[in-house]
Parts: sequence; structure tokens; C-alpha cells
Amino acid sequence: MNDRQEMSIGVDMGGTSIKFAVVRGAEIVAKGESVQTKECGSPDDVIAAVGHRLRALKEKYPAVRAVGMGLPGFVNHAAGVVDSLTNVPGWYNVPIRHILEEESGLPAAVENDANCMALAEWKLGAGRGMQDIVCLTLGTGVGAGIITQGQLLRGHLGAAGELGQVGIDYCGRIGHYGNRGAVEDYIGNGELAREAQMRYAAEQGVYKPLSELTPIHLENAAKAGCPVALGIWDDAARKLSACLLTCHYILNPQAFVIGGGMAKAGELLFSSLRSYLKAQIYPPHFERLQLLPAQFGGEAGIIGAAFLALEDLAASR
Repeated sequence: MNDRQEMSIGVDMGGTSIKFAVVRGAEIVAKGESVQTKECGSPDDVIAAVGHRLRALKEKYPAVRAVGMGLPGFVNHAAGVVDSLTNVPGWYNVPIRHILEEESGLPAAVENDANCMALAEWKLGAGRGMQDIVCLTLGTGVGAGIITQGQLLRGHLGAAGELGQVGIDYCGRIGHYGNRGAVEDYIGNGELAREAQMRYAAEQGVYKPLSELTPIHLENAAKAGCPVALGIWDDAARKLSACLLTCHYILNPQAFVIGGGMAKAGELLFSSLRSYLKAQIYPPHFERLQLLPAQFGGEAGIIGAAFLALEDLAASR
């Protein structure tokens, strides 16, 4: 395994922006200029903007060895192809690894963004030294990456670990892919805000705009003792526990590592989540299960993508 003292470029593509950084191990050496995804239009425009940023970073840091990119959707790591992206239109069967190599002149690796987060937390962060962990990022949706027996679980088409699509109610809401009761249709940032808006209206007769019901707003309100906000966090923990309970009995991980905007609420989420899991998991199993906050926050995807690029480069030698 590479000693990770080499530098590589990590790229984290989101529906709003694409972020770039030169990375050494867990250290962000330098950040590049971000790209506003929706301002670019077509995939070709995005690729041109990404290529420009990569060449600029390579020129400034000629010691970089490779580039890794995390993308929000179905990414076939082995083939280096984006099958589709969940929140960026027009990306179907794009040979993104080859394009990155052509644009940057560097060896490239591509992966699902939540898998990149999982790699960062497993190899360098909260899950370091463990062999079986499940990493989740709770934001607009629910992203996840699974490490089992010391390997990133990718599945037949590279689509394993999409825990946001795990059903917690077989009669529930119809999700993006036609499936019912997917957990991310209940505890994404937008879903929490809409639920809070309805509860404030019903329980307190107060209208609050969604812009005032983000996770940080609800966190602050709960810490101030607001019963509506406290109920929202407890209910989110209960729903998330249903997903994690399924994961536990299928995968039996050593730890769940949880990051993203919701996880910043700390014990508001973790305390209730711990209680719900304790009540449902076989006691000797629960005693050996850890619930851990992620270490790298919003930089986990970039760190993981950069790490993967060096891993693939070392494996190709």
C-alpha cells in the first residue's frame, strides 16, 4: 500500500458545485477554484471546466501523481464509467475516467461520492483500523459506503451500498426509482424541513419558511428546548434506526460512522439513535457496536477520492 505521503488531486462533484483540492494523506494541501455545476449546462461544459481546474492545479503542484473524482450517482469504478447521476441531468454512460486522464495527463480513478467518503473515514478517519464499518452521510439525501472484511463493497454493477433506498415502510412514499418507503424520502434535509413546517403549523399555529428550518436551525431550536424541534430530531433518529437495524443484521459491522449536515447535531441525533438501536438489537451485538461521528466533514469526499487515485495507481504498478 502506498504510504500516502504522495500528493494527488481529489475532486468532489455535487449537484451545486464541484470542488477540487490537492491532498496528501488526510491533509488538504491546497484548494482549487470550484465549479458551479448548474452554470455549466451540458456534461461537455462541465468536463471542460473540470479539465481547466485540473491543469491549473497540476501546473502549480507538479508533484501530484493522480486524480480521483467522486460523483453522486451510479459509478462503475472498474470500467471508469458514470452510468447515471442522481441530481445532475444528462450524464449517462460517460467514460469519465478516460476523459479525466485525457484532460489532466494523470492516471485517474472514479467512484461514487459516498464510497469516497467511506474510504476516507475507513483508511484515515473515524473507522481507521476496522475491517467492517458502514459509513453514512446525511444531507440532501442519504449516501452510504460499506466496508466489509476489509474491502469496499461495490456489488455487481458498482451500485452496492445505496442505503438511502432501503425501505422503512412498504406502504410508504413512492421514491425516485419507484420504490416505496425509502429512508432518504423521510430524513433528507428537505424532508426534515417540510415535516417541521407542518408540525409548527399544527402544534403551535406558526408558519415558518423552509429556509428557516435547515438542520442547523432545527438544532439550535432543539437546544433551546423547542418541543417541535426536539420531536423532529427524535423522529429522524427513529426512522434512521430502522435502516441501520436492517444493515446490522445483514452486515454485522463494528461501527456505523455518520457524517453530513444532520450529524453535526451531535447528541441530539446520536443519543436517540443509540436508544432506538439498543432497544432492537440483540444485546451482546449492541454492546460491541459503535456509533461514531465522521471525522472529515465536508472534505471526506475529496480526501477519499484522492486516496483512491493513489491506491489504484499503486495497484497498477
